[in-house]
Amino acid sequence: MTTQQTRQEPVTVRVFTQRFSSTPRGARLARRLALHQLDRWGVPHGSAVSDAAAQIVAELAANAVTHGRVPGRDFELVLSYRGDGHLRIDVSDTRTERRPGLLRPASPLSDSGRGLLLVDALATRWEILNRLPVGKTVRAELAL
Repeated sequence: MTTQQTRQEPVTVRVFTQRFSSTPRGARLARRLALHQLDRWGVPHGSAVSDAAAQIVAELAANAVTHGRVPGRDFELVLSYRGDGHLRIDVSDTRTERRPGLLRPASPLSDSGRGLLLVDALATRWEILNRLPVGKTVRAELAL
């Protein structure tokens, strides 16, 4: 190896992908399986990162089931964990036309409207992406 060449460390990316029924039961299962997978990757149950990831998955999965549901179509959860301490959470549904709007505080008496505010507070960053051929993906990232 010459002085011009540098040795690069391999980057390990662990990926978990699963589709779930667009039902409240599917959303609960997505959260539980995400926590189980994170624990297998060394992010223990009950840690701050595990709790934040669980809340993000729960909110995004609930939104996919509530606002992104198309009868007969599933939603998808993808977790990507890089060895450098970054976790990416993608939740995709098949509703292209129903995209989240501006983040505004919900009425104090409202039963809903706080989910993406929680995601915004917990995630390092988040965004909404188009999903081809149809649908959208809400992506949240956490720095561990």
